[in-house]
Amino acid sequence: MTAARRSRRIRPSRIALYAALCVLTALFLIPVYVALAGSFKTLREVNTTSIWSLPSGLHTRAWRDALTPALEGSGGIAPGLLNSLLMTIPAVAISSAWGSLNGYLLDKWRFRGSEAVFAFLLYGMFIPYQAILIPLVQFLQRLGLYDTLFGLALTHVAYGIPITTLIFRNYYAGVPRELIEAAALDGAGILRGYLRIALPLSVPGFVVVGIWQFTSIWNEFLFAVTLTSNPASQPVTVALQNLAGSFAALYNVQMAGALVTALPTMVVFAFLGRYFLGGLMAGSLKG
Repeated sequence: MTAARRSRRIRPSRIALYAALCVLTALFLIPVYVALAGSFKTLREVNTTSIWSLPSGLHTRAWRDALTPALEGSGGIAPGLLNSLLMTIPAVAISSAWGSLNGYLLDKWRFRGSEAVFAFLLYGMFIPYQAILIPLVQFLQRLGLYDTLFGLALTHVAYGIPITTLIFRNYYAGVPRELIEAAALDGAGILRGYLRIALPLSVPGFVVVGIWQFTSIWNEFLFAVTLTSNPASQPVTVALQNLAGSFAALYNVQMAGALVTALPTMVVFAFLGRYFLGGLMAGSLKG
């Protein structure tokens, strides 16, 4: 038997691996199936039929009610979706840009005490949200930013700087220092060297940081429910929680709302997910 024929044979170990991956994928998709099937059922079907059964038809009432229902004074999640976009996109952009500049300075322009500064920044990653909620609310109230999207975005920027700095510092460790020194010899200062050399090479790092920050900020609930009290300024995670009925559990509406809420992060991963692991490994294997 030739080597080419042997290479075409499927090994039992590979078959077992693929079978295990298929089983794990199916287990992971079970909640998605239940939510998708339940969202197209009527409320009576949800309460009387099995969660595994298919809907009798494509009933879209639950989807309409999840977005703009006229029940129990709820405004649906449509305003929350817009609020989350208005809050998440600037927070991701600012924290990514800030972390990129921090990582560049802490790796390529080291100064006395730079390691202490880096350790101090990383310490922010380990401070639990619950530990700073009361002083954070008081701080935002004094600034007049409590119950505003700007105040919520500013909070996420501050909490995102440690992880973005860490990722970019590891990534810039792989950028040859000779490039920065050559730019300095040509008269480029710190900022110009960053803009002309480091920033154009930072696309993989920005992809990793962007996906990480977008997913974390979009799905965050504790800050969202604590720092906002007016439905007009609440993000989608709070709006989704408010879909729970006071007198009856509207499971089909909640399932539809959960799917709509998860859709933006699914879209981000669908378009950029293949670059995520590559960018993450590019930063971890260098330096």
